[in-house]
Amino acid sequence: MGLVAYGQTSSTTTATGTSGATETTTTTTESTGTVTDFTPGQMMVLRTEAGEPMRYKFGKTVTYVTADGRVIDASKVRKDSKVRVHYIKSGDDMVVDKVIVTERD
Repeated sequence: MGLVAYGQTSSTTTATGTSGATETTTTTTESTGTVTDFTPGQMMVLRTEAGEPMRYKFGKTVTYVTADGRVIDASKVRKDSKVRVHYIKSGDDMVVDKVIVTERD
């Protein structure tokens, strides 16, 4: 049975005042795949069934957890681990703030 790749998106938009409109748009997304490359604190590449490998950069603070919510050290994430990443789209980059390890090989 193959790994199912999916993404979930939620957006928040804020606009203020008529004298100087300020608009803030934040889009957060989750994606699932198998780790093919990983440098703690820098980046991760996931293989998904959506096609090409997806490259993610890491934000200043990244939380690593197990599927049941236990916080773990980044060293527990290895090549071929099955993970779900929570990221924010920033320009052309996908910036991760949370990695959920769903299964380790």
